[in-house]
Parts: sequence; structure tokens; C-alpha cells
Amino acid sequence: MAKLTKGEKLYYSISEVAKITGLKEYVLRFWEKEFDQLSPKKNRGGNRTYTQKDIEIVNRINHLSKKEKLTIEGTRAKLTMKKHKEEKAFIHSTAKSKTLIGQIRKDINDLLKEFS
Repeated sequence: MAKLTKGEKLYYSISEVAKITGLKEYVLRFWEKEFDQLSPKKNRGGNRTYTQKDIEIVNRINHLSKKEKLTIEGTRAKLTMKKHKEEKAFIHSTAKSKTLIGQIRKDINDLLKEFS
């Protein structure tokens, strides 16, 4: 198992993922139904618990639908296609970077709230 870096958690709530990714919670819930790759577990209370991998998948879906302007069907097809190693590594790296940037943005906002 990969070692967690400072500020990284094992599990994130849907509201934390929404802040990290800049998406609305209802979009995340909708994407769960549309994309088999995105399936956060639910805890005993029925709340979604997202992992770092789930957040990276959310960022990939967001990139494909917003930046590449693919439809739901196109995004779904691209996610399931076999990719060349370099392209897959690039997409993975980009998604990981966006996740880290989103986490930093959330932490800064939390700090600003704390000091204001």
C-alpha cells in the first residue's frame, strides 16, 4: 500500500471531494450511476467514502467531459478503452496533480475560515 503524504487521508466525504474537485455533490452522485469505474464505498451510516483513487477517477471524468467536451457516452467509452502506456500515465499524472491542487485549495479555504 502506498504511503500517505501529509494532508492526505484514506477516505474523504462527498463534501470534501466536491471541494477538492470543484464539482457539486449532485454531479458526483450522478456520475456514480453513469460510470462503473466510480464506486465509492458507503460506511455504516450510508455516507459515501471516497478514496484517493476515486478522486482521481472523478478528475479523469471531469477532464474528459469538460476539457475534451465528450458526452457521457464518449467519456464512458474513453474510460473503458485500452490506452497506450504513455497516454494512460499522462492522464493518471494529470488527475493526481489536480487532486493534489484541489486538496491544497480546500486546506487554504479551511485555514482562511479558521482565521477569519
